[in-house]
Amino acid sequence: ESAYDKALFEQALAQGKPTVVDFSASWCPTCKAQKPIVSGLLLEPRFKSLTVFVADYDKEAALKRQLRIAQQSTFVVFKDGKEVARSTGETDKAAIAELFSKSL
Repeated sequence: ESAYDKALFEQALAQGKPTVVDFSASWCPTCKAQKPIVSGLLLEPRFKSLTVFVADYDKEAALKRQLRIAQQSTFVVFKDGKEVARSTGETDKAAIAELFSKSL
């Protein structure tokens, strides 16, 4: 996981890398529940090529507009440079793993 960086994000998409943007907010209990799940999944070998950018829901207004994000705790999944899936408020590890696997 790394903090959202516009240049790195655009580079990852341009290269077609498996990418997830995690819209998170420090005040969001669902986001807090998601954090250890995401960290754990990224340790699994199948997700070693996945890049997760954590975007601050309160600060990344342009990115929220670009991706049409309505609320925090949203994951947006990209494969080959295109959005392939998204989910909001998910805290089930298996469901998040399935979502992330759509990027691979």
